[in-house]
Formats: sequence, C-alpha cells, structure tokens
Amino acid sequence: MYLFPRQLLIKHFWTPKQQIDFLDIYHAIRKHSHPEILCYLEKSIPLISDAGLRWHMTELCTKIQRGTHPAIHDILALRECFSNHPLGMNQLHALQTKALSRAMLLTPYLPSFVLRHRLKTHTTVIHQLDKALAKLGINQLTAQEVKSACYLRGLNSTLIAEERCRTWLAEWLKISCSLKEAELSLLLHNVVLLSINYIGTRR
Repeated sequence: MYLFPRQLLIKHFWTPKQQIDFLDIYHAIRKHSHPEILCYLEKSIPLISDAGLRWHMTELCTKIQRGTHPAIHDILALRECFSNHPLGMNQLHALQTKALSRAMLLTPYLPSFVLRHRLKTHTTVIHQLDKALAKLGINQLTAQEVKSACYLRGLNSTLIAEERCRTWLAEWLKISCSLKEAELSLLLHNVVLLSINYIGTRR
C-alpha cells in the first residue's frame, strides 16, 4: 500500500497531494480518448442528412480544433444528430463505445453491447443527478463538492479555481437539463465537447 497507494488505497486515504496527482493521472487516461472521439464526430458529418445540421457540426468541430470553448447554443443546436442516426446511443459503432468508455473512465475491454449498456446507464445517472443538482442550486455546494461534480463530468478541476468550476458546472447543467432521454448521447459526448478547451485545462 505504501508503494502503490493509487492502486491499493481508496481515495479517502490519499493525501491532498496524492489526490491531485492521481486525479491528474486518471484524467490523462480519459484525455487520451478525446482526439479519437472528435475524429468520429468529424467522420459523421457526411452522414448527417440535414444541411443545416451538417454546417453546425462542421462549425463545432472547427471551433474545437482551433482551441475555442464552444458556447451552449453551439452544442444544443446538434441535439437532433445525437437522438438518432448517425450519433444516437444505439447507432454508435464498437470503436466509438470503446473511446467513450475511456472518456468516462470505464473499462473498454468488454463486448460492444455491454459497453453501450454501461454508457447508457452511467449517462442516465448523471442526467438524473444534474436535474437534482439544478433544483438544489450550485450555490449550495461546497468548493470540494463543486470540483468533484466537475471532475465526474469530464473536467480536470484539480487546478482550476472554484469560481471557474462553478461557471463550467452551470454551463453543463443548462445543457443537460435541456436534453430529453433520447438525446443522452449528446450528454455523453459533452464530457469531451465542454471540457476539452475550457480555460485552465490545457497544459
């Protein structure tokens, strides 16, 4: 346990420095999946039948590639693409489910139908937590609770100021609470879309 605290000790026994170091390690694992997930989004553009939605997806991918943090309306404009073909939860390919599983810190080494089920379950739970959190109000959370909530949703909040975390979490909740159950694939992808270029996350 002394030699391998990250592997053998639960989070409550980590020192403050270890918490930051280990959370950085775990985030590096999910961050490694981000380019692959964005690549699949770009590949989906020709499969989108609506010309307006194709334009919005192209714009979103271009903004992210340029290092711009997308606005809420940039993401919500694409909700239809994530409710059915080509990016609905049931339309995701096996490699997409593996990459998204890594982004959620879930093991990707399972059959695709199991990965899809786990992704649906985890995203649904987060969606329900978001609704409850929106009713409670972010201002009711402590600084540590805010950072933990952000980290769960894809943001490496370890070195980001509390107010920046609260701002990001408010953006996430606006998107999440606007989505229906059939659109939860967008919430799943939002783990990458909303976090990848947020101020303070790039090193």
